[in-house]
Amino acid sequence: MKKWIIRRPDEEKVENLLKKTDLPKICAQILVARGIDTVSAAADFFASGELSDPFLLKDMEKAVEAINHALDEGKLICIYGDYDCDGICATVMLYSYLESVGANVAWYIPERDDGYGMNDDAVKELAKNGVELIITVDNGISAHNEAELIYELGMELVITDHHQPSERLPKAEAIVNPHRADCQSPYKNLCGAGVVLKLIAALDGGSYDAVMEQFCDLAAIATVADVVELSGENRTIVENGLRLLSNTENLGLSALMKEAKVPVEKINSFSVAFMIAPRINAAGRFGSPSLALKLLLAEDDDEAESLASEISRLNDLRKKEEERILKEIDNIILENPMLLNERVLVFYKEGWHHGVIGIVCARLVERYGKPSFVISIEGDEARGSARNVDGYPIFEALNACSETFLKFGGHDGAGGFSLKTENIEFFVSKLKQYSKEKFPSMPQHSIVADKVLEPKDLSVAAIESLERLEPFGEGNSRPLFAVCGARVEEIIPLSEGKHLKLKLNYGGIIIPSLLFGTSPDRFYLNKGEIGDFLIHTELNLYNGVASVSSRTVDYRKSGMAQSKYFAAKETYEKYMLGEGVAAVLKPRIIPSREELAVVYKSLSDAPMHIDTLFMRLNSDAMNYCKLRLCLDILSELGLVHINAPYGTAQLLPVKGKANLESSKILSGLRCL
Repeated sequence: MKKWIIRRPDEEKVENLLKKTDLPKICAQILVARGIDTVSAAADFFASGELSDPFLLKDMEKAVEAINHALDEGKLICIYGDYDCDGICATVMLYSYLESVGANVAWYIPERDDGYGMNDDAVKELAKNGVELIITVDNGISAHNEAELIYELGMELVITDHHQPSERLPKAEAIVNPHRADCQSPYKNLCGAGVVLKLIAALDGGSYDAVMEQFCDLAAIATVADVVELSGENRTIVENGLRLLSNTENLGLSALMKEAKVPVEKINSFSVAFMIAPRINAAGRFGSPSLALKLLLAEDDDEAESLASEISRLNDLRKKEEERILKEIDNIILENPMLLNERVLVFYKEGWHHGVIGIVCARLVERYGKPSFVISIEGDEARGSARNVDGYPIFEALNACSETFLKFGGHDGAGGFSLKTENIEFFVSKLKQYSKEKFPSMPQHSIVADKVLEPKDLSVAAIESLERLEPFGEGNSRPLFAVCGARVEEIIPLSEGKHLKLKLNYGGIIIPSLLFGTSPDRFYLNKGEIGDFLIHTELNLYNGVASVSSRTVDYRKSGMAQSKYFAAKETYEKYMLGEGVAAVLKPRIIPSREELAVVYKSLSDAPMHIDTLFMRLNSDAMNYCKLRLCLDILSELGLVHINAPYGTAQLLPVKGKANLESSKILSGLRCL
């Protein structure tokens, strides 16, 4: 269960915006809820115009000079990219431009197994092949040793990157990076392809006219995929790129969108983030990033269609591998349910594909609401990935364990690392130690809604008006609404029970709502019960008639006191970890015989979600901690089976009379 934070926009500020703008009310409420509560702030949010002068980027003139000199001399230029969507798009953009102006140009992208960024073997191979100038895109800012090698081998280097630089910069003819301390360019949050877009404009004399028409679709995909903030110049890039995508001249993109069944008549940031970008990334995760690059450079339809089909196949493999790893993690939890009581979750095994462990981490965070670390063992060495919950700094946690790593990196939200396999247990112990010392009480995985949706907000016109806030992405998330006090009218299984379709009655209005990834046995509200829901709204068009539907992101029984739930959950987990219980809480968590009987009688031989049981039994006397201890006692006595990965409990066949006094768990509680 996640912690809900529901914003409540200041209605006085909303009215002020409405008087001075043409915004629909629901849009004004969302902006005010997000702190955009003045006319000038709203104007800045919606500002969409020309990008700033590319020559304001530090070293841009030097970069243009070095590239033009190589071009004039007929030198072999190599674009050195990266294997993710941003790096691939940036490589295609710069390669295509230089080829179009007659450059002697090649490209190189490392395989995922080679690791991020430049490497010595690749540099030596490029020198052997006659390359005289290397231009990096989306990497290079930390390639100090590789830069020295480039010059030792008689080549030159131009770096374009958007990652944070250290105080010492690599040797190069030019280093174009908006995050340089001495860079005067006004906008800093570009992705790698965004920097390349500006480089191409500079090479084209400083004008964006032709550059935006030719390359903004790729730059928009990269900007959305790299999860950089969609404000300012990024908003301009994405708005223009989405417009171009519906009629792109890139044969590979057209084929990929056709293969992915992207609705070209209405392409938005969601289409890019969940339908286009994952397929481009899949090439590097399960095949070779060169497949995606060749797709985006394809010059005939047959080649484009063949490559798009192959990349979609790789994307399907990626999804299957994710599910396989998650199932194996389920098995690990089944063998040791205590793992779920830890402050952070760490799972590791041989044979997990390192290209998807970051995605698996994110899935675990969503499922269990805890920072998650997943490690793929590859012989003597292992590679890991990490994702956080808000308030738990991943990079700081990794830094506290730095002595266990071969290398590591990241930021507050995510990180990656490699280590010797023999050091995994040491790493886990150090991570647990750091987490316990820094976070006696762990931050809760939270989800933020923009406002409580009222029944009157559910008009087609109001929901359609939300398009005014597009494009959505990092820093401008898709609006999320709270629907409080809706009755569950219908629960309809979809895709053989993998997903659900709900019909919610909200103030007399029926809202269809899809709930993905939840089977009927894991949905803990019954037909007729009143629940609170967090939803994204959508418009459906059927036979020319538009209607409002939604997608449920989270839900719970109405009236739940979440602060008490999380406090009791923390008490339970600390007790299970042997950290004791505050004296004042002891009488509140020890169950009586009668309470154990109530819990037992509330279960059946069908799996019931523990949160469902909690919702039904929750009272001043029955808190979450006591309920979990009741279930543990009943499980110990062989009366109940607890499926820890799925969070369910069910009755077992009765084999004889159970002796409550034989429970070691209950005896331990009575001795507190």
